[in-house]
Amino acid sequence: MQYCKRCCYPANAKPTIMFDEQGVCSGCRLVESRPQIDWQAQEKLLREILAEYKAKAREANNPYDCIIPVSGGKDSHFQAYLIKKVYGLNPLLVTYNHIFNTKRGIRNLTNLIKQFNCDLIRFTSNPESVRKISKYMLGKVGDITWHYHAGIMTFPIQAAVQKNIPLIIWGEHGFAELTGMFNQRDMVEFSKKVRQEHMMRGFEPEDVVEDTKGEISRQDLAPFFYPSDEEIERVGVRGIYLSNFIRWDARAQTKLMIEKYKFETAVKRERTFHLHDKLDDIHANGAHDYLKYLKFGYGRATDDASNEIRHGRMTQEEGIEMVKKYDAVRPSDLDVYLKFVGMTEEEFEEAIEDMRDSAIWEKTSAGKWVVKDSIANHAADEGVNEVRLPLVEDREQIPPSPQPQYPRDDHIPEDTEYIIL
Repeated sequence: MQYCKRCCYPANAKPTIMFDEQGVCSGCRLVESRPQIDWQAQEKLLREILAEYKAKAREANNPYDCIIPVSGGKDSHFQAYLIKKVYGLNPLLVTYNHIFNTKRGIRNLTNLIKQFNCDLIRFTSNPESVRKISKYMLGKVGDITWHYHAGIMTFPIQAAVQKNIPLIIWGEHGFAELTGMFNQRDMVEFSKKVRQEHMMRGFEPEDVVEDTKGEISRQDLAPFFYPSDEEIERVGVRGIYLSNFIRWDARAQTKLMIEKYKFETAVKRERTFHLHDKLDDIHANGAHDYLKYLKFGYGRATDDASNEIRHGRMTQEEGIEMVKKYDAVRPSDLDVYLKFVGMTEEEFEEAIEDMRDSAIWEKTSAGKWVVKDSIANHAADEGVNEVRLPLVEDREQIPPSPQPQYPRDDHIPEDTEYIIL
């Protein structure tokens, strides 16, 4: 397997990653290009866009200037802060409730509404629909949180049409950051096509109804039906990414949200060293991420370590140690998920057996799956030192919130019920 000579990503990273003649991946090169962007000009363009849509809202006598899709996490806090406090718009917060909530996630979502005095609408799927969809998508595409991705990428667009609010403001374009899927200068905007192909694994709800012969019904899939082209055109729905207009610095933004707006980080994680990402969903850094490892041989620690390396806060050697420590860990919340869908662990692994990448996994004669390679085997590869980045002065990781009375959210006792609301 080929690995990036700067960060920790393998050649089979999803979505597609590319390597240049120096062996550096497209995600690293994207981050490297950002200081060359004229961010002052980009921010001016953002102000113009926001002023335009604020004026449209006033003309239409609409109390909301825009929609911000939120989960309650660090980015949600920063988006609400920027739009409400800095630019003076009145956003409507919209969220899809996947029901895999953590107590910390509920506290952060509540804090978001209180800190920025924003209205929020939230769609909550019933547990039986989630159970059917999650189990089906596990076997179909190896994704137990398909409903969450589909919901957060669709329900805000439904809300935009229903409430006649044309502007939707997203935070960072995640795929651009991870693998360099888009160049910073592409100024990519939200599209149904990218939503379907990547977040929804190529499936629309109509496909699920047909494939399951109605066992999963249109009612089960209600929040995932995308508005018609006519509805989108009538309202003029447009989705922009803030990371195209401001120099996105998740670490600095998170520290600001902690210090000024009481955002709460985790105390300890099982599958990564970062304490401030993906805190609202029990499985985001647990069973869902574990599936990525079982399919492609890398997990959340690879994502987080690569991000730290790209910003000069970690050497590749330090990142590799994090990958070795966390990526292969079996999460304790897997037991909760198995109980929820009524499966054994053997059935869980069998469901995705055909999805294991043969370039990284092989099955022994004893029937055990083992990885063929790892970034740990490539620390001394030729060319690594030539593309190494200088380290920045402030390399300290964001610490846990000073609230030790709360148990860590990714270690769930066996008898714990999901927090639905």
